[in-house]
Amino acid sequence: MFILQIRHRTGSLFLMAVVGHLILISAQVTTRTGVPILSAVTFGALSELQRVAAVGVGALRGVWAGYLDLRGVRTENEALKRELSDLQVRYQSERATAQRSEALRALLQLRDRTRLPTIAAEVIAGSATPELRAVTIDKGTADGLRTDMAVISGAGVVGRVVTPGAHAAAVQLLVDRSAAVGGLVERSRTQGVLVGTGGGELRFEYVSETADLKEGDHVVTSGIDGIYPKGFLIGAVVHIEKAGTSYKEIRIRPSVDFAAIEEVLVVLAPDVTRPGGGGE
Repeated sequence: MFILQIRHRTGSLFLMAVVGHLILISAQVTTRTGVPILSAVTFGALSELQRVAAVGVGALRGVWAGYLDLRGVRTENEALKRELSDLQVRYQSERATAQRSEALRALLQLRDRTRLPTIAAEVIAGSATPELRAVTIDKGTADGLRTDMAVISGAGVVGRVVTPGAHAAAVQLLVDRSAAVGGLVERSRTQGVLVGTGGGELRFEYVSETADLKEGDHVVTSGIDGIYPKGFLIGAVVHIEKAGTSYKEIRIRPSVDFAAIEEVLVVLAPDVTRPGGGGE
């Protein structure tokens, strides 16, 4: 064991002596350019380390710059999203305003065309129960409203006043199950009674079996019920079913979208003998 330790020390000393000798020789021997070999080797090693370090630092700088750019892009995206959301809200608001303006323009045109005493009203509530198809408007007896006054819109007949209060009134819609209105087919002058179904359509009843009726025919108020002025649009024929020579079922689709009513006109003193307010 002692001999092995001596040999190991001797070998280490010999290796150190050889390395030292090589270093001395490298320091004395020069390359073709006159630079000592030791200096050239040392410079090469150090320069390689510097190159590797520079590459690493550059990579780290690139990663950091990318991170900062990513944060900047994320912030910019969030700002753009907020701006887009604001623009969408503004667009919806302006669109709603434009639609309301168009509806009011149509209502004013209708008022001028009818030449009947009317008052404009705004729908402020819908029906409380599905059994009763009605809306509430913001005008009442203080504004001259009375029971059974006709309510119309730019699209056609809406219904009639059934419960007027001091500053509000309930309006029964044409599609209510207990609603009815005298109707007249524009093309053939066929008359009958339109009855509400509680849904989205009306039934055309008491029509003569010899009546000339086609799908797509427009039906207007006839004025025979004493409530609705003559000549106002009710809707169009969408279904005809016959049983032999008689009409079994005739369905009318109203021209008014009752789910989207906002403004209406209440006819204060209708003259049912005049079509649209004019003389026959």
